[in-house]
Amino acid sequence: MKTPGNVLADKVEKIKASGDFSIRSENLPTWCPGCGYFGIHQGLNNAIQRLGLPHHEVVTVTGIGCAGRYAFFTHTYTLHTAHGRTLPVATGVKLAQPELTVFAVGGDGDGLGIGGGHLPHIARRDVDVNYLLFDNSIYGLTKGQPSPSSPVGTRTKVSPEGSTDAPLNGTLMALSYGASFVARLFAGDPESITEALVQGIRHKGFSFFHLYTSCVTFDKSFKTWDHLKARTHPLPPEHDPGNLKQAMGEALDDPYSLGIIYRREGGEMSTV
Repeated sequence: MKTPGNVLADKVEKIKASGDFSIRSENLPTWCPGCGYFGIHQGLNNAIQRLGLPHHEVVTVTGIGCAGRYAFFTHTYTLHTAHGRTLPVATGVKLAQPELTVFAVGGDGDGLGIGGGHLPHIARRDVDVNYLLFDNSIYGLTKGQPSPSSPVGTRTKVSPEGSTDAPLNGTLMALSYGASFVARLFAGDPESITEALVQGIRHKGFSFFHLYTSCVTFDKSFKTWDHLKARTHPLPPEHDPGNLKQAMGEALDDPYSLGIIYRREGGEMSTV
């Protein structure tokens, strides 16, 4: 009779023999048809295949919310954690097993709301974790409340007169806290997500991926597909990702420019 360990070993050997490093599980995603999360899933799946990362050497940590469901749709090891605790758990995994490739996945509510206090610490410590922030500016799983990244005036069932809270800028926050790799991307462009993830995964340090995506069910006016497609564009060709001041200026002045905004290779953060 095979033990669970033997079954896992057989799966690992089959993966190695086939060369198929796809992370898609047998569980089909339960996201709404048209959700941007499908494009992000495709981008991450492609990046893992391109790098040839064996499933048993990858851990994906998720929180709560629509993005938290990601744990059920991947063949990597996963930890489906409590709301807002994605980053400290991912930090613990990396410290316990440094040889593993660790992904943290969460939405804007999970990462910028209840879990927002953890972002500065993993960033300043430059822990070698890859954090994918799925940002659709809405609480989708709990039926459409404004999130920390919703713009002023967002109308929902709980804010019928429009939200009055100023939105948080996730990209700027990651830069300010000391993240050594920061990219801003769009769910409608899985290939660019793949390319950025490949570079971020290879980067030794904290990699932050701010992923703009849409909620087709609860957001009909802000981060819609048409809105994002019309406004997002590549970073200027003269942009220098090694220049922190320039990166912060880009994050402040143009919220729709996409690409690798900042990359610091070794050493402490400098504002010079």
